[in-house]
Amino acid sequence: MTNKAGNSPLHEAVRHHKGAVAVALLDADPLRGHDLNERMESPLHMAAREGLVNVVRKIVDFTWVEQEFLPSVSLSGTALHQAVLGGHIRVVEILLEKRPEMIDLTDSDGNNALHYAAQKNDHRAVEMLLNTRTELAYKRNQKNLSSPLHVAAHYGSTDAIKALLRHCPDVAEMVGSHGRNAFHASVASGKLNALKCLLRHIRPAELLNRVDAAGNTPLHLAAKMSRVTSALMLLKDRRVDPCVRDHEGHTARSLVETKLVTGEMDAYEMYLWKQLKQQEAKRCRKQQLPPLATYPSRRASNDKYFERIVETYILVATLIATVTFAATFTMPGGYDQQYGIALHGHRPAFKIFVISNTIAMCSSIVVVFCFIWAWQDPVKFKVDQLLWGHRLTVIACLAMLVSLMTAVFITMPHNSRWPAYVVIAIGASTPAVVFLMLGREVIYVPL
Repeated sequence: MTNKAGNSPLHEAVRHHKGAVAVALLDADPLRGHDLNERMESPLHMAAREGLVNVVRKIVDFTWVEQEFLPSVSLSGTALHQAVLGGHIRVVEILLEKRPEMIDLTDSDGNNALHYAAQKNDHRAVEMLLNTRTELAYKRNQKNLSSPLHVAAHYGSTDAIKALLRHCPDVAEMVGSHGRNAFHASVASGKLNALKCLLRHIRPAELLNRVDAAGNTPLHLAAKMSRVTSALMLLKDRRVDPCVRDHEGHTARSLVETKLVTGEMDAYEMYLWKQLKQQEAKRCRKQQLPPLATYPSRRASNDKYFERIVETYILVATLIATVTFAATFTMPGGYDQQYGIALHGHRPAFKIFVISNTIAMCSSIVVVFCFIWAWQDPVKFKVDQLLWGHRLTVIACLAMLVSLMTAVFITMPHNSRWPAYVVIAIGASTPAVVFLMLGREVIYVPL
């Protein structure tokens, strides 16, 4: 008998992890292990997903009913798919040993068990499936014509990528829908770890520069989709050719330039554009390339935040310059009243204080002057100088931290230095905390 969900008592026992009850029910009627409920799941499906080893073994030990194990009309696939999804390696071993024919079955989207293992980044399941049937690595699904390597690249499954390429290195040459290979897949999904893994383990340069149906290399695709970090990672690899043009005659640089003309380019894309220009200038001198875009008119800059950003940087830099200038005339420990020489001038910590204080002041002065002239040509300034202004501000702040730590260290008495050490510990941890909170965003302009 079944309930409203189509579940038999065996379904319910498996669903609630009652392994002993499920085994007792199978002893009473072993064929119930293949009954399907309303979701087209058999107790074998559910036991494989939940990792109930004894229940799975009990079901598959009985006579196999072939028609029960045709590809399922549900997206859940076969029991082997479920075992892979659950990460239950022992169940996978049992199914491959007892029912090896299941390895060729797919779900309704044409995904075999290796597609699932690649998605879950289960390198043990990948190794086991490939050792049983290597041909699985070359099977495409129906939805996107994706191979298991495409799936691993899309989900950022680095362990699966390594295992697939170790067993079948030529699978990297496979293309899916729109003629895209695994590099395209990793760029489109924004999985940097997958892209880094592919760059490390795939050697032929032609695969890095292969174009899809629209003529896009992975670098083109990164430029189109504003995957700045992916594009920069590709540019660092000397095998990547920035001179390739797509079917419309664009290089990656000219694709990014379209946003410059419309005024939609942010700080990250500005940095990428500069890097692409430099690479083209070095490596594409003898090739015909799209003309470089000129900076648009000043009126094209309609960024409502630009004015606020300029004012903020000028204010911060002015404050730093004021504080560091004042610190020059109020040296830690004071001066000798007779000769006007700093009392602690001979100490190494004092020399570090003077140098760091000077760096902070000079960096902030450069920032102030740069931002004063920002309004002469805002677009050109945002592209060429804003990033350097931001970095100099960061340097000035770090140098001011060093000045604080050394000043406290100098003025603390030798027999009671623990407050100085506490200050040094707090000051040294401040940049780490900021980097932990913001990550790589710290080096980019918040624009």
